Amino acid sequence: MFQLKSSYKPTGDQPQAIEKLTKNLKSGVKHQVLLGVTGSGKTFTIAKVIEKAQRPVLVISHNKTLAAQTYQEFKEFFPDNAVHYFVSYYDYYQPEAYIPQTDTYIEKDAKINEEIDRLRHATTQDVLSRNDVIVVASVSCIYNIGSPEDYQKVALEVKPGQKIKRKDFISYLTNLQYQRNDFDFKPGIFRVRGNIIDIYLVTGQEILRVEFFGDEINKLSASRPSLNSTFNILHSKFQLFPAHFWTTPQDKLGIAIENIKLELQEQLKKLRGKNKLLEVQRLEQRTNYDLEMLKESSYCHGVENYSRHLEFRKPGQAPFALINYFPKDFLIFIDESHITLSQLRAMATQDRARKKTLIEYGFRLPSAVDNRPLTSQEFEKRINQVIYVSATPGEYEKQKACLPAGRYIVEQLVRPTGLLEPSVETRPTKNQVKDLIEEIKKRTKKKQRILVLTLTKRLAESLSDYLAEEGIKTHYLHSEIKTLERPQILKDLREGKYDVLVGINLLREGLDLPEVVLVIILDADKEGFLRNETTLIQTMGRAARNLEGHVILYADKMTQSMRAAIQEVSRRRKIQEAFNRKYKIIPQPVIKEIRTWPFIFKEKQVASEFGTIQDVKLLEKEMKEAAKNLDFERAAEIRDLILRLTQDQP
Repeated sequence: MFQLKSSYKPTGDQPQAIEKLTKNLKSGVKHQVLLGVTGSGKTFTIAKVIEKAQRPVLVISHNKTLAAQTYQEFKEFFPDNAVHYFVSYYDYYQPEAYIPQTDTYIEKDAKINEEIDRLRHATTQDVLSRNDVIVVASVSCIYNIGSPEDYQKVALEVKPGQKIKRKDFISYLTNLQYQRNDFDFKPGIFRVRGNIIDIYLVTGQEILRVEFFGDEINKLSASRPSLNSTFNILHSKFQLFPAHFWTTPQDKLGIAIENIKLELQEQLKKLRGKNKLLEVQRLEQRTNYDLEMLKESSYCHGVENYSRHLEFRKPGQAPFALINYFPKDFLIFIDESHITLSQLRAMATQDRARKKTLIEYGFRLPSAVDNRPLTSQEFEKRINQVIYVSATPGEYEKQKACLPAGRYIVEQLVRPTGLLEPSVETRPTKNQVKDLIEEIKKRTKKKQRILVLTLTKRLAESLSDYLAEEGIKTHYLHSEIKTLERPQILKDLREGKYDVLVGINLLREGLDLPEVVLVIILDADKEGFLRNETTLIQTMGRAARNLEGHVILYADKMTQSMRAAIQEVSRRRKIQEAFNRKYKIIPQPVIKEIRTWPFIFKEKQVASEFGTIQDVKLLEKEMKEAAKNLDFERAAEIRDLILRLTQDQP
């Protein structure tokens, strides 16, 4: 059961919003809008609705930074339930592409973040095995990740007393894409020591130990990965899921390979008919190599391009995304829907255009086009019930919520804290940087934080460097900053390591930074996506969590978007003022705990974990264990720590 744990009580507009949303869900309303202003406690309202609904939940955010913040908040609200973070696992991604005009082939180049990959596996495994699940995801949740049916079917169930030969068990592990490595033990790896097989689960959360006696599993035990691993005996069965998403059952793999061969012959025939002999040679060579890899190891580089055959889907049939892993009664919240929905709708079109060129010039089979994100129509078909959450909902979600049976737009316009929308002023662009620095220094003297919004990454970095030269503690934040480092930078801002953050569009929707007093928007009159009415309102909202919240727009003319945004902020300010007068509320500052981001620098944890251990005997035991496992680098590191500790002792 979902159990919300919080010292907060619903106040202001929250009680009526919670009641209306819950009532509509129970009556079967498919589309609703929660129109909540910045700082009105939308996340807490959603949490209360989740507790009342008692159904699995998918929360979709438009960027990884906002998803990280939302994940942390839900993790605190529901400490006893499964709360997961599911985002794209690429730190860097250059998709495979071909430019015919210059005959340039761009090979797929990606750097996969192993920590995020583990989080994705932990997500899918919990979604398939329990009901009290909240998944906070980026828009990558609509991309193809393979069939949930196959993912479950290939999973290996092990239990004490199970009759299975040790060599057959190792073969099963290999089919699940686990790799044997007796030296570098990390998630997705298994190692063999006589009759004992240790499996480091791909989620990174547990190590499973399987002990054999003859041709039978004698004992199962599990341990959390740590310096001093303690294995606890398991008396029940354990389900071992695959280490990769595209894993096809062995009985189906042979059929899939034959189907790929048939498609290859058909495509080669078409290319020969068009006298495209270079394309024929290229496609035949690449595909045959991939087929050999699939035969030998059930996996190949770019295996997702054959997913239609591996999953036995028909041409054009929708792929399997994270949504397919949820039960039918699940609930979706689309956070900052005004921007998230546009991203969801655009992905499939962009992906198809790139793939068509690759197919035409012999780099991929036609079936590669079916490795794609869901289209907007396919996504909508998979929705059970959805609540769009935004301070500035778009026309699409407003229309969806305006059904003949009623208008399902629930407003949450007042803040429980009584805080007002920030005051807004415009200034000319002449000498704007000098003026900006003066304003920043006024605030930094009071230990207050500032956000500065630019139009380009280059300008953000250059301005950040210039401010640093002026003695201002600053950092930039844009899409090239690694996913797991962004929340840490925001935490550093709140703690005062930085006084100023300079960014482009990551410093907008949903970020909860109570210490921010001033928001400065450069080039506010450059009408466009980054300076339209919705974006300006959202950006101004970052200063709405502080008693002294203020916004400066640098512009030489008043655009329509600027005028509309200033008027809307003023309207909401008046509504809050009226509410405060009516109920005699004195605005109170937001006091919010500064959280530690749980995933930051996990890759460096092995080195840092030694620093917390002062017990020499324990370290010696771990050093010997590492040496026994031939992990000499780890053993040497522990040895050096033991020497330092013994030298420091009197």
